[in-house]
Amino acid sequence: MAYTAMSGNGTTAGDDPLQTAVWRLRSRACWADAAALLQPVTAEAALQRAALLVERCLYTEQGWPEAEDALRTAEALAHSDDERGAAACERGQLAYASTLHGVRDRADEARAALGRAAALIPPGAEGRALLDFRRGLLAENLAHSPQSARAAYRRAHAGATAQSDPLLLSFTWRHLAGLALREGELAEARHGFAESLRIREELGYLVGTAPALASLADAEVEPEASRLREEARRLYRLLGGVPTWLARQLTPPAATA
Repeated sequence: MAYTAMSGNGTTAGDDPLQTAVWRLRSRACWADAAALLQPVTAEAALQRAALLVERCLYTEQGWPEAEDALRTAEALAHSDDERGAAACERGQLAYASTLHGVRDRADEARAALGRAAALIPPGAEGRALLDFRRGLLAENLAHSPQSARAAYRRAHAGATAQSDPLLLSFTWRHLAGLALREGELAEARHGFAESLRIREELGYLVGTAPALASLADAEVEPEASRLREEARRLYRLLGGVPTWLARQLTPPAATA
C-alpha cells in the first residue's frame, strides 16, 4: 500500500501501533518526529516518510531539503507502477507547495509529475482519489480555473467515499465548500465546511482543525463567526503558528474610524 501517508491509518482501535504513533505525531504538527519513526528500507515506508515531510513543507514553509532527500529515496526504491505513481504524486505535491509559497516557481514540474502519476495510477485504483484532489489544487491555485478544480475535487470526493478515506473526504469537503463560498452559495459552503470540521474533530486531526474552523467562520454570521475564529486562533497558537498560511485568515480586520 503506497498511500498510507494520506489515508489516516492509525486513527482507529486495532491499527498497527507504529501507524498509530505516526498518526498522533502527524496530527499534532510533529512531522519530523513522525518521519523519524519510519525506516526507509522499503518503498512503502520511504513513500510514507516522504509524504510526511512534504506535508510539513506545505504547512510550515520549512524543511524543503529534507523533503527532497526523502523523496529521492522513495523514487529510488519505487519499482511497481503503484509505487512510481505514488512517488510522482508526492513530487507533484512538493513542487506545488514550493510554487504556492513563493519559494521557487515549479508549476511546470508539478503539472508534469501529476501527469506522470495519472499515467501510472488508473481511475478507481488506490491513490487515484488523492491524485485527483492534488490536480484540483493545481487547477484552483496555480491555473486559477475553478471549473477544472471543481471537477477534480468531485472525482476525488467520489473516490474517497468509495475507499472510505475520511481524512481525504475532509479535504474535498473543504475545498468544494470554498468554491461554493466564492460563488455566493452560502448554504452549500456552510454544509461542506461543517462536514470537514466534523470529520477532522472525529479523527483528532488537530493540525487541520484550525483551518476548518476558520473556513466555517467565513460562511457563518455573527456571533458564531467570531466564536469559530477565536477557537481557530487558540488552536493555531497551541500548535506554534501552524499552518503558517492561516495567519492571514485569522488576522482581525483593521478598526475603522
